[in-house]
Amino acid sequence: MDFIQIVIPLIIFVLLVIPLGKYCYLVVQGEKCFVDPVLDRIDNFIYKLTGIKHEEMTWRQYAFALLITNAVMCLTAYVILRFQSFMFLNPNKIGAMPPELSFNTAISFITNTNIQDYAGESGVSYLSQMIVMTFLMFTSAATGFSAAFAFIRGITGKKNFGNYFVDMTRIITRILLPLAIVITVVLVSQGVPQTLKANMTLNTIENKFQDIALGPVASLEAIKQIGTNGGGFFNANSAHPFENPTPFSNLVEMLAMMALPGSIVVAFGLMLKKKKEGWIIFITMSILFIMVIPIIYFAEKGGNPNLAAVGLSQVMGNMEGKELRFGIAGSSLFSTITTAFTTGAVNTMHDSLMPLGGFVTLWNMMLNLVFGGKGVGFMNMIMYVMITVFIAGLMVGRTPEYLGKKIEAREVKLIALAILIHPLIILFPSAVALMTNMGLSSQANPGFHGLTEIVYQFTSSAANNGSAFAGLSANTMFYNTVQGFVMIIGRYMSIIILLAVAGSLASKRAVPETMATFKTDNGTFVVILLCVILIVGALTFLPALALGPISEHLMLGF
Repeated sequence: MDFIQIVIPLIIFVLLVIPLGKYCYLVVQGEKCFVDPVLDRIDNFIYKLTGIKHEEMTWRQYAFALLITNAVMCLTAYVILRFQSFMFLNPNKIGAMPPELSFNTAISFITNTNIQDYAGESGVSYLSQMIVMTFLMFTSAATGFSAAFAFIRGITGKKNFGNYFVDMTRIITRILLPLAIVITVVLVSQGVPQTLKANMTLNTIENKFQDIALGPVASLEAIKQIGTNGGGFFNANSAHPFENPTPFSNLVEMLAMMALPGSIVVAFGLMLKKKKEGWIIFITMSILFIMVIPIIYFAEKGGNPNLAAVGLSQVMGNMEGKELRFGIAGSSLFSTITTAFTTGAVNTMHDSLMPLGGFVTLWNMMLNLVFGGKGVGFMNMIMYVMITVFIAGLMVGRTPEYLGKKIEAREVKLIALAILIHPLIILFPSAVALMTNMGLSSQANPGFHGLTEIVYQFTSSAANNGSAFAGLSANTMFYNTVQGFVMIIGRYMSIIILLAVAGSLASKRAVPETMATFKTDNGTFVVILLCVILIVGALTFLPALALGPISEHLMLGF
């Protein structure tokens, strides 16, 4: 039964991304599509209302438009959170969010991270849930999507990168919004609330009063998953029965997380006019994704030997922090998907995972290319593809080429910088936190597990994932501030650097393919690419992993 619970979602995922990838290709290329008669009118109205012009942009113009638009939205979100207590749609009388928490939250949602250092049902008003959280889930997902397709245009030889505002508009109106509406309806049918009514106070069978939190949950939940945003309307996230009530809703949410990141890879092959190149990337990502599922599943299925030693049955496996309606299989697969596709939604508490389960979730975010979130995961994978081509070229004494363009010193320096930034913004703040009372005072556990809590928090921030180990009390001045800057750097430095790489490649002349050209569309390249990814990942993060989840696993006596 568990095997079926894991395999069926993966099969549906592969079947789903093929038509969805073709549809995304039509949307971003501006080609004719069945939705044009209706949505052309909506898009044209938006262009006229906002003054958007269909002018092509260079990579610098594209990056600047992306940054300034995101900055304005982030500032607006901050203001709303600070003054939410004075605004409408606040039936539960939620107070204003503190400055440092507002700073962290606004950045978290604009960067597609959606890490929450507040409790959703008691920390923000309905207005904030819709205008800040839900709205930014649309725009942050569209931002990553737009950057990815601009990047693809550059590396496939186009000198112009498209228009950021046009890309954003079309991606929201033609991809994100229609899918979000469909998923919202499905979730409502499963029992997820969608209302503006205030919380209900009920008298329980114990003759005690209990507040039942309500709100526009389904709409937030839909874009949270399809936009790989993470976060949640409630503090318990997708473990809450109002966010994820049934095994079917769990399946829908997992597929929603996977759908668009996988579709980008299919669309890449279509834009390149070489489907095989796209499928090679897809296969590589799939191998990295599938190979860790058995690790987390069997770690959780085996249970906790310390609990078994004191006479507690572990027949069902390690069910601490898990929902019975999902079980080991549904929880393990969800945890793997949410960190591989950098969504951040959780249906189980990652702090309660067995050490190797925690290892898997950390590993996925540290690599940040196993499909990844909207666009950035794909861009990171292509970065490793170029590094692999460069190394292979050095081995045979030939100038490395990818997609008909030479990979030279400028591109390699930029890629090396992008690769180094990711571990730097994880390991350096983690080291500071582990050496200071500001960082250590938030730990709920000492030793190896406590170290993992801190490293996980900054890994989640740097990878724009947003999930939490839950054992760390991160709502402090130190974590709110440092996480905010980590999220900014993790999001925008990667996008800018890789757009610069694409801009450099776009300006070069195409090199004709010869017998000596290194092939990037066969099984041999998949093996070499996997080796480069694993070696770089292992060398960079192995010490932190060894001191955290690996040591904790060994201490259990396995």
